Amino acid sequence: FINANTGYAVGFAGTILKTTNSGSNWTTLSSGTNNHLMSIYFTDTNTGYAVGCLGIILKTNNGGNNWTTLSSGTTYDLYSVYFINANTGYAVGFAGTILKTTNGGTNWIALPSGTMYPFFSVFFTDANTGYAVGYTGTILKTINGGSNWNALSSGTTYDLNSVYFTDVNTGYAVGDNGTILKTTNEGNNWTEPSSQMTSNLYSVYFHDTNTGYVVGDGGIIFKTTNGGNNWIGLISSNYPLRSIYFTNTNIGYVVGDAGRIFKTTNGGSNWSALSSGTSHYLSSVYFTDANTGYTVGNFGLIIKTTTGGIGSIRSIATAEDGLKIYPNPTTTQITIEFQQITGNAVVSVYDIQGKVILQKPLNPQKGSLTHLSGGRGVIDVSTLPGGVYIVKVQDEKNIVVKKLIKR
Repeated sequence: FINANTGYAVGFAGTILKTTNSGSNWTTLSSGTNNHLMSIYFTDTNTGYAVGCLGIILKTNNGGNNWTTLSSGTTYDLYSVYFINANTGYAVGFAGTILKTTNGGTNWIALPSGTMYPFFSVFFTDANTGYAVGYTGTILKTINGGSNWNALSSGTTYDLNSVYFTDVNTGYAVGDNGTILKTTNEGNNWTEPSSQMTSNLYSVYFHDTNTGYVVGDGGIIFKTTNGGNNWIGLISSNYPLRSIYFTNTNIGYVVGDAGRIFKTTNGGSNWSALSSGTSHYLSSVYFTDANTGYTVGNFGLIIKTTTGGIGSIRSIATAEDGLKIYPNPTTTQITIEFQQITGNAVVSVYDIQGKVILQKPLNPQKGSLTHLSGGRGVIDVSTLPGGVYIVKVQDEKNIVVKKLIKR
């Protein structure tokens, strides 16, 4: 995201989605390639880059209306792109590939990484200091703008899929099997806080030193408010989620498999399931302001929205929209109160690891919840251990996610 309204997301085979303001669906554009796109980054509202399979690098100078294929000098897959200013950027990928440009993508040079392991993410904290993470826990660091890269000890052998720093000292790397690593001394040492997650994690994002998010397999979204010491599950949407980005403390987007796009306007407490108009895999999201954004997918599909991701699309149910879950906290049972259910609906209860521990159909015509009457259903949670849980109610058009405290 570049500002409060404009943002972009990319995915497989040249798909690019864009959003610019709040009001309509996503519409189809063209990227000029059939290659899968894995990462997108914008340096201003008009200038952006997307990288992907077979060394593809695309550039736009007019906010995504046209894309030019740049000469990358490689046919290896590229998984991540990052720019530190309008001219200087980096792309990393398969077989230890690290590329650098100093003239806005006109030329790319290959930098020596010292490894053939693939890199899945790259991030720079200033003009000289950057990090690349990837296969079997590999973390490389440069302090001279990429001329030399040194291997750091990550303490894990799991693949690392995403890296993000909140300042020059503090950074996070996430990866397979719920791996979350943290450093507070510029990468010299990495610790692994107890996240209690086992799903593969694909993206990490922090909008301040304490508040961050991770997404991954099973459609999980987890949030921390204390710098990664504890993580709370927000939602599980079944399909893997690949990328997350926030425009401010409240508004954020995630994209993933099967064309899934979700949006929050309250810091992750509730998520809207947006209709992307595609079932293609989406891999990366980036917004330039609150309304203008892009995402990409398979077979060269490019989709654009001018609505900040909302419009004539699915909206999330909230308490104000006619759905309530109470009492909360509870010791014995919860009541699901609703005004309208569209088609078949399901109530699911997840533990903080994202595992479904209770699930019931919710359909007032079929009386499928115990004591269902007058738009209310009661679920017995008395046998659940005390702790924090996530309750999700989903029908054919709506999703509501609430945190539940069981005493």
